[in-house]
Amino acid sequence: MCACVSVVESFEHFCIAYWWGHGGMPNKIMVPNRKVGIEGWGAYIPIYRVKNEEIARMWKGGLVDRNGNFKGPIIEKSVINLDEDTVTMAIEAAKNALKRAGINPKLLRTILVGTESNPYAVKTIGATIARAIGAGEDILAATYEFACKAGTEALETVIGLVGSRMIEYGLAIGADTAQGRPADELEYTAACGAVAYILGPFNRETSVAYIEASYSYVSDTPDFWRRSGEKYPRHFYRFTGEPAYFKHIINAAKGLMEELGYTPNDFDYAVFHQPNYKFPLVVAKRLGFPMEKVKHGIVVNMIGNTYAASALMGLAATLDVAKPESRILVVSYGSGSGSDAFSIVVNDAIEGKRDKAPKVWDLINRKKYVDYALYARLRRKIMR
Repeated sequence: MCACVSVVESFEHFCIAYWWGHGGMPNKIMVPNRKVGIEGWGAYIPIYRVKNEEIARMWKGGLVDRNGNFKGPIIEKSVINLDEDTVTMAIEAAKNALKRAGINPKLLRTILVGTESNPYAVKTIGATIARAIGAGEDILAATYEFACKAGTEALETVIGLVGSRMIEYGLAIGADTAQGRPADELEYTAACGAVAYILGPFNRETSVAYIEASYSYVSDTPDFWRRSGEKYPRHFYRFTGEPAYFKHIINAAKGLMEELGYTPNDFDYAVFHQPNYKFPLVVAKRLGFPMEKVKHGIVVNMIGNTYAASALMGLAATLDVAKPESRILVVSYGSGSGSDAFSIVVNDAIEGKRDKAPKVWDLINRKKYVDYALYARLRRKIMR
């Protein structure tokens, strides 16, 4: 037998052994063929806020415990103005991401947006965003859906496109103007916001971080949905906790860590989807992450659940303070149900880009309060 044939066969056997794991099953983590870096990130949060106390005043005459303390799921949430929507917020977030990335927007070859509040029934908003930020027309544009994990779906796709060398730079956005039926539990947390990430081939001089690997976990669990033509979503109360949020986030996080051979000790920060203040803290405790590792990404208490932007907003807040060489676990959750988990390693270049655009807490602290009447008008709950 020719020696070169033996080498080829040995390589083939190596590939089979590498790509196929125990029990004849393929490795479950997704790793790009070339290292993919985050070149820039940017967020946008509307200026208006409504307090949970104000919503409770309207529908419950107040919501207090025996000691007179308010017990709502969060403190306050962000509210769009009449001239804002998912598109305008996504544009602002993308502009902030470009400030940090420092690249010509015409280098972007794809703009993917995850949202469940697309203002159009038939039209991608990616093309509108491309025009607004100065990107070219030779791009792939699409709008993604999977409830609150639509943003990480867009991110996953851009990772694949860059990692397979199909494109050099791509933009992934998670943005929502979340809906909550008046007097429903969701009205206390359903909020507005957007976050954008520009990805490209990892460059030690320019990339703020790189994507080490990702893992997805999905099942048909109907905890929350909104049918076509309906204005507000519905939720299946007993399905929203254990069989939905906790099951999927825990399985995605454990799946990623097991495949990488990591434990919570290998991560410096952890970010989980934030439907309320309690859930991400509970899931962190169950997985073995102390408060010290999750506190930097917790923003839901002050802006609410920004749905497709939620986990990515927590990541943005973490990148605002993360130290070089640190590792971040990010796990999203989308009703229906599924979770995407990512291991992200921070690079030294982050120090030179952090202050080139507003940080998440800069945007959180820029706020004006509205009462329920104005909130209802801004969210078009009251129509002429």
